[in-house]
Amino acid sequence: MTESTGRSLFTGSGVALVTPFGADGAVNEAVLRELVRFHLREGTDALIVNGSTGEATAMSVDEQRRSVEVVMDEVRAGDRRIPVIAGCGGSDTAVVARIAANARDAGADGLLVAPPPYNKPPQRGIAAHFRKVMDAGDLPTIAYNVPGRTACNLLPETVEELAGDERLVGVKEASGDISQVAELARRVADRIALYSGNDDQVVPLMSLGGKGVISVLANVAPRDTSRMAKAFLEGNPAEACAIQLRFLPLIAALFRESNPMPVKAGVGMLGFDVGDPRLPLVPPSDAVLKELEGAMRGLGLLEGR
Repeated sequence: MTESTGRSLFTGSGVALVTPFGADGAVNEAVLRELVRFHLREGTDALIVNGSTGEATAMSVDEQRRSVEVVMDEVRAGDRRIPVIAGCGGSDTAVVARIAANARDAGADGLLVAPPPYNKPPQRGIAAHFRKVMDAGDLPTIAYNVPGRTACNLLPETVEELAGDERLVGVKEASGDISQVAELARRVADRIALYSGNDDQVVPLMSLGGKGVISVLANVAPRDTSRMAKAFLEGNPAEACAIQLRFLPLIAALFRESNPMPVKAGVGMLGFDVGDPRLPLVPPSDAVLKELEGAMRGLGLLEGR
């Protein structure tokens, strides 16, 4: 088993936090604070705000900054200090750079940056985008490879090139291509942290040197998700594997329709008034809701509800 020993922002489970919206459509700051307190209690190891799961693409630049401010304020008031990482995404590099600078000014500990979606830039364009955003934010940065959303693949050789900048401290890998992850690990796992971006591949990626996961599942099962990663890091891969396999039906339900439609409903089932997704996303179908509730009940996540 290879273990990454280089730069990192956290080890374990970082939650890709949902963004709660109120009846008026605005960000519900009170519920956002409740969610932060919930994750601090439940053992989540890092909070990722304004990511894909947080519906950042449907939020204004000002809303994204305010969400970081709220989360930072609540974490600082808590009894456990964990990193807050701000998603910085979009197709216009200048706007993404402004989002990164806002995140720094709001107190974020780091950035999560994906290649720009829709544009389909070449690898040299992706690298230039990352450099511009890192210059603007000037914070530890995790690169996010998610070809299913961006329509371009952040290749291992591009990550290796970017890793020459000390501000790049990790990669969230959601390509689903384990061979690509292996090549990435070969090139950079001794310098930067590797995180799974797919909840169904946490243990396989960690076996290649990963330090944890940036997780959708952690929204509804934070303690178990953190334990899965920590068990592997503590030298107990059998326990980590058992958790991974036990949660596969729930993970499948969470991705039955576009994320974060199902997971936002799941967080609602836990008792948090997170509201519906913003258009163009919509609440999940009745069939998905039934599957999701059944999976959560089967794992004991809805006891007393």
